[in-house]
Amino acid sequence: MPRKAKELGPLAVSRLSTPGTHAVGHVAGLALQITPTGARSWVLRVMVGNRRREIGLGAYPSVSLKEAHEKAQATRDEIASGIDPVLARKEAASRLRASQALEVTFEDAAKRFIKAKAPEWKNAKHGDQWRNTLAEYAYPKIGNLMVRHITRSHVTEVLEPIWTTKTETASRLRGRVEAILDWARVKGYRDDGINPAAWRGNLDKLLPAPKKTKRVRNHPALPIDQMGAFMVTLRATDGVSARCLEFTILTAARSGESRGARWSEIDLERGIWAVPPERMKAKKEHRVPLSPAAVELLTAIERNEKQDLVFPSPRTGGVLSDMSMLELMRRQDLHATPHGFRSTFRDWAGEHTNYPRELAEVALAHIKGDATEAAYWRGDVLEKRRRMMADWAEFLAVARERSEATPSDTAA
Repeated sequence: MPRKAKELGPLAVSRLSTPGTHAVGHVAGLALQITPTGARSWVLRVMVGNRRREIGLGAYPSVSLKEAHEKAQATRDEIASGIDPVLARKEAASRLRASQALEVTFEDAAKRFIKAKAPEWKNAKHGDQWRNTLAEYAYPKIGNLMVRHITRSHVTEVLEPIWTTKTETASRLRGRVEAILDWARVKGYRDDGINPAAWRGNLDKLLPAPKKTKRVRNHPALPIDQMGAFMVTLRATDGVSARCLEFTILTAARSGESRGARWSEIDLERGIWAVPPERMKAKKEHRVPLSPAAVELLTAIERNEKQDLVFPSPRTGGVLSDMSMLELMRRQDLHATPHGFRSTFRDWAGEHTNYPRELAEVALAHIKGDATEAAYWRGDVLEKRRRMMADWAEFLAVARERSEATPSDTAA
């Protein structure tokens, strides 16, 4: 037990001014420390186990002599009970920092997840879709919540307003929220347990199944009997968008595939357009046999050797926007979309020809289903498809000629 120094009173302590450490008594080891600049603070010198500690108790006079006595005695009592005050403070500070590190909001977690997973995604558009849907529907309601506090009720608050009106978007959003919360759990930002955005055994008990909710056709198709009139108007329309839409119809391609078509993908001599896997929905190369009409359309395009895009945007030089072709149809007050022409093609193949359904499915680059359809994929049956695409182009040409011959039936 250290020897107690002579006990100093408040007045004596206030007169201490010499730099150094001055014992003040009352509690063994308690001293007033004065720096060369005159700053004064309390310190308790004490043995903790086999270590000598100097424990700060606060600045003087903010901490009075009486308060210093109380703090010093309380610290000694802790040491007597087996606690190292210095280690205890470090542990408390460490726990505080660890706790603060876990205070991650949903928006922060989402952005970190997207950054971590972006290298896996095939193109920037995928990341943009994540960012846009989260920013529009999730962040306004749960973006500022700590990710560890998000519950099922928070998730349903995000999804319910759009679940029946924008079912596909809502379903994708649910999957994205689930993935972010899973990432947060693995990172330690959430406790283990059921993911509140999980579908099976969770939200499927609260929300109707997407397949049963989705009654509206996302991509309305133009009826076959209106194709002739439309093609008359389309052929009479100048511009890159019109030619791109015409090429889309002739090839039964997805609008994104035709908008991104590149000359390096096209072999005009063989009449083949080879769309690479990274631009296909199924992530598999899709070879499109070009009909004579499609080849003629491409041949008529004035090429720029410095531009690989077949249908570059006149404004930016990049890929045409997905709205460019839709606007052409809206001007004619048509309740259809460019993607809907794929359905029109499928209706034509099924109702006006004897071509097998599987052949049309391969032409549409749909994922293979049964064994019969799989056989078509393995063989690719390119020449059979070439005849089918030529017949499709011929059907459109005849329908257009008939509409031109009967102006009164032509759509305005």
